[in-house]
Amino acid sequence: MGVRKLAPNRKLKNPVEIIIQGITITGRVTAVEDNSGLPGVNVVVKGTTVGTVTDVNGNYSLSVPSTESVLVFSSVGYIKEEIVVANRSVIDMGMVLDITALDELVVVAFGQQEKESVISAIESVNTKELRVPSSNLTTALAGRIAGLIAYQTSGEPGHDNAEFFIRGVTSFGTGKVDPLILIDNVEVTTTDLSRMHPDDIQSFSILKDATATALYGARGANGVILITTKEGVEGKARISFRFENSFSTPTKELQMADPITYMRMANEAARTRDPLANIPYTNKKIDETIAGTNQYVYPAVDWQEEMFKNMAANQRANMNISGGGKVARYYIAGSMSQDNGILKVDDRNNYNSNVNLKRFTLRSNININLTESTEAIVRMHGAFDDYNGPIPGGTSMYKSTLQVSPVRFPSVFTPDSTYQFANHTLFGGDAGGNFMNPYAEMVKGYRQESKTVMLSQLEFKQDFGKWLPGLTGRLLGNTTRNSSFDLTRAYSPYYYGVMSYEKQSDEYKLLQLNPESGSEHLSYEPGYKRMSSSFYGEASLAYNQIFGVHSTSGMLVFIGRNRLDSNAENLSESLPKRNLGFSGRVTYGYDLRYFGEFNFGYNGSEKFDKGHRWGFFPSVGVGWVISNEAFWQSISQYVSNFKIRGTYGLVGNDEIGDERFFYLSRVNVRSAGGYNFGYNFDGSSGRGTSISHYANPLIGWETAYKTNLGVELGLFENSVNILADFFDETRKNILQTRADIPSSMGLWSIPQANVGEANSRGLDVSVDYTYSSSQGTWVVARGNFTYAKGVFKEYEEPDFSDVPWRSRIDMPITQEWGYVAQRLFIDQADVDNSPRQDFGDYMSGDIKYKDINGDNIIDEFDKVPIGYPKVPEINYGFGVSVGWKNFDVSCFFQGSARVSFWIDSYNMSPFRIYKPEGQDYVLETGLAKFIADNYWSEASENPQAGWPRLSNYAVSNNNQKSTWWMKNGSFLRLKTAEVGYALPDMVCEKILLSSCRIYLSGSNLLVFSKFHEWDVEMGGNGLNYPLQRVFNLGVNLTF
Repeated sequence: MGVRKLAPNRKLKNPVEIIIQGITITGRVTAVEDNSGLPGVNVVVKGTTVGTVTDVNGNYSLSVPSTESVLVFSSVGYIKEEIVVANRSVIDMGMVLDITALDELVVVAFGQQEKESVISAIESVNTKELRVPSSNLTTALAGRIAGLIAYQTSGEPGHDNAEFFIRGVTSFGTGKVDPLILIDNVEVTTTDLSRMHPDDIQSFSILKDATATALYGARGANGVILITTKEGVEGKARISFRFENSFSTPTKELQMADPITYMRMANEAARTRDPLANIPYTNKKIDETIAGTNQYVYPAVDWQEEMFKNMAANQRANMNISGGGKVARYYIAGSMSQDNGILKVDDRNNYNSNVNLKRFTLRSNININLTESTEAIVRMHGAFDDYNGPIPGGTSMYKSTLQVSPVRFPSVFTPDSTYQFANHTLFGGDAGGNFMNPYAEMVKGYRQESKTVMLSQLEFKQDFGKWLPGLTGRLLGNTTRNSSFDLTRAYSPYYYGVMSYEKQSDEYKLLQLNPESGSEHLSYEPGYKRMSSSFYGEASLAYNQIFGVHSTSGMLVFIGRNRLDSNAENLSESLPKRNLGFSGRVTYGYDLRYFGEFNFGYNGSEKFDKGHRWGFFPSVGVGWVISNEAFWQSISQYVSNFKIRGTYGLVGNDEIGDERFFYLSRVNVRSAGGYNFGYNFDGSSGRGTSISHYANPLIGWETAYKTNLGVELGLFENSVNILADFFDETRKNILQTRADIPSSMGLWSIPQANVGEANSRGLDVSVDYTYSSSQGTWVVARGNFTYAKGVFKEYEEPDFSDVPWRSRIDMPITQEWGYVAQRLFIDQADVDNSPRQDFGDYMSGDIKYKDINGDNIIDEFDKVPIGYPKVPEINYGFGVSVGWKNFDVSCFFQGSARVSFWIDSYNMSPFRIYKPEGQDYVLETGLAKFIADNYWSEASENPQAGWPRLSNYAVSNNNQKSTWWMKNGSFLRLKTAEVGYALPDMVCEKILLSSCRIYLSGSNLLVFSKFHEWDVEMGGNGLNYPLQRVFNLGVNLTF
C-alpha cells in the first residue's frame, strides 16, 4: 500500500477550528472520486496505539497528545495518508484509491487471504469501474480485467448479454465453455449476473489458474467469476440513492439503398443471368416513383425510418440503506430499471408493442451476532423481469425490416371513399405473393414474458477460538426458485392493395385482400411455463494461525447441490440433478517471504458410471516475495514490491454433452425411427424401437492440466504496479462423437467418447498507476492486455494425410475453414479455362476459388484455414481517471485484435424471395448500400468488385464461406467516458446530505475499425438488432 505524507500547511476543504487541550481532533474522511464518506477508516496517532475508526458517514473524533502528533489514515483499498496535526482541531481527509491494495484481503475460493500470501492467479476489479450506463452488468466487463474476454453481439434489451470466457476458449466439446459464476458462493446464470447492480457488489474477482479454482473441482475448469455482496456496517443508518436517465441510439446501422436504385438493380439482377427474364419493375413505375406520384400507388418506403426511432429513453434507480449496532447489522437494497427499444410503434393501439424490459431487484443481507463467537447471516434476494415486445422479438423484427422491398406497398393506406369509415388500420399488402408487411407484423400484437428468481440463504459462522485459537466453522444453506412464463396477444391485420388509380384526380380505389382472415380483436395465447428449484448446502472448517515467523492455514469444505426442473422432456431429465464434493486447502508461509499452498477437490457427478463418477483434482503452488528479503531493502524505495509465483494443478468439468446419464442407453419405444412392422386396425403404424444414445460406461470427466507462472511488481512505493501471468493449459478427455465408426456396423446413432484434447496458452498483464498531490489533484490509470490461443491437439476426424490442410490438429479451436477466393470471373473464357467449381451454376462475375490440391475441381477438399479465429486472441483495455478538488473526469477504451468474421452473404443477398421456415409470409431481401456502391456489372466487369454478379436468388457458388467475405474484426472502442462533480461538504450539510455527486456519462461512444458497414463487434450479420450508444445523466446522494 502506498503512503502519502502531507505537509502541515496542506490546504483542507473546510475551515479549521482549533480546540487545543490534550487535543481533540474531529473530521470527516471521504473518497476523493465522489466525495462520499468512508466508513471503517482507521485513524491512528503514529507510533502509538491511540486510534479510532470512522463511522458510517466517515466522521471521527480522536484525542491526541500534542500538536506535533502525526495522524495516520488507513483503509483497505486506499493509499495510506499521514498528516501533522499542527494548529488544527478539524482535519478532513480525502483518500485516493490504491488499485493494487483494493484486494488487500483477496477473495478466494470459500474464503479470504492476505494479498501478500496469495500465489494464485486472481484478478479483482474495483466495483466502481462496473458502474456504466447500462442495466446489464455483463456489458461492463469487456476490457476491464486481464484474462477476461468478453464481447457483445446484440443491443436488444433482454437479449444483450455479453459472451465471455476466461483466458479464451479452451475446449471444443458440446459442453460448457464459459466460466462458473458464483454470487455469495451460489452458482448462478449469466442472466442472473446481468441483473446485478454494481452498488450492491462488495468484491468482483476472477479466478484463473488451478490453485484458485481447484476447490470447485467439477466446475472449475473454465475459470470462476466470484462475487460477494455488501453487508451492513456498524453505525447509524446510511442511505444511498442513485438515479440515472439515459438515451440510447444505435452505434452504427446498416445503410440501405434508395428505392430507385433498388428497382433498377432488381431489374438488372433478373436479366443479368437470364436475358429473357421478365423484369419486376416497369419503366413507368420507376419514372412515376422518381416523379413522386401518389406515394400509396407508387410507394418508396424507407422502412428503417418507418420502423425505428432515432433514440430510446431509459431509466435506472437504486437505493440502499445500511447500518446497525453491535448485535445486528443490515444492508437492504432495491433497484429498478426500464430499457426501451427503438421500434416506432403505432400510437393508435391501446397497447405498446415496442421492446420494453422492466427489471426490479430486492436484496437484504442481515448479520446477527448470536453470541460473541457465533454469527448468523440471512440473505434474501428477488429479481423480477417483465419483457414486452413484438411477437417475433426485437431482433427478428429488425432483421425482417431489412428484408422487404421498399416499393412493393406502403406500410399503411389512407382510406379511400369505400373504406373511409373502417375502424381498423389499412395495412399495405400484396395480392399475389403474401409478402410480409413489417409494420403490420410489428404492431399486430405483443408478447409478454415474465421471469422471477427468489433466493433465500442462511449462513452460520462459528469461532472455535475458545477451544483452539484460529479455528472457525461455517454452515450455509441456500434455496433458489426460478419461474417464467409468456403469453401472446395478437390480431390478424387487414391487408389492402391498390385496385385502380386515376392520375388526374389522384384518387385510388383499394381492394381488401383478406376479408375472411382479418380480425379486429386480440387473441389470447398462453405460452410456456417453466419452474425450477435448487438447493445448495455447504459446510466448512478453517484454521488460520501465526506462530512467530510461521503462518499456516487449512480448510475442509463439503458441498452438495440438488436441482429439479419442471419442464422435463423425458424421464431422465425429470429426475433431480445432484452433485457432491469435498475440497480442501493447506497453506504455509515463512517470514512473509516464502509461501506454499496445496488445494484439492474431490467431486462426484451422477452423469458418469460408478467407475468414473468421482474425480480428484489437486493443485500446488509456491510464491516468493523477494522484496521482503533483507538484501532488497536498499532499493525498496524504487521497487517496493517484487513477487514471483507458480502453480500447477488439475481441475475438472462434468458439464459435457447433452446426455443425462452417459452410462445408460436411451431407447425410444415405437419411435418414428423404429422399423415399421405394419399397420394397426386404426391405421397407425406398428413401429419398433430405436436407440438414440448408446451407453458408454467409460465416459468420464473432462480434465484440464493448468500451469501458471506469475510476477508482481510494485514501483515507487507502489504508485506503479505490474501484474503478469503466463499460462498453459492442456484440456484432455474432451467428449466427441466418434468419426471412425463405419456405417456397416448398423448403429442407430454414433457413439461418443472422451477422445479430444486441446492446448491453450498465453499471457495476461495488468498495469496500474496512482498519483495524488496535496493540491487535491489525483490520477488513477489502469491498463490490461490478454493474449490467449487455444488449439486442437487430438481431434476425432477422418484421415487427412493426403490433404493435411483440412486437419484441425494444431489449429485454433474457433478457426474457420473455407475457400481461398482469387477474384471474380472476368468472362466466359475465364470460366471455361478454370477448374470446375462444384457449387451449382456460375458465370462471369461470380467468385473464382483457388484449386488447393490441384485436381482441377473446387470441392470440400480445397477448404483451408482462413483468417483469424472467431473469438479474439488479443483483448485489451486502458483508461484513466483524473480528479481536481470536486471535479473528476474518466474514460476507458476497450479493444480486440486477431479476430475475423464473415459477412453472411446468404441473408444479405438482395432481391432474394423466400419463405422463412415455420412462417406463412414471404420475404424479399433488401439492397444494402454498400452492395449497390460496389458490385460486378456487365458495364464495368471489375474482377475485384466488392459484390459478385447480381441475382434474384441465392447463388450457391457465391455463398460459400471464403476469403471473399472475410473481414478483419479488430477494433478499438471508447467504451465509457464520464464527467462528475461532487458538491462541497458545506453545501451538502445545508441540504441535509452527506454527499452529492452529479455526473454525465456515456458508453460505446466511438469505435475505430477497418470495417464500416455496421458495428464490427456484432460479427458477420448486420441484420441483427444494433449495439447501442448511451448518453446518461445521473445523481448519487447519500444521507
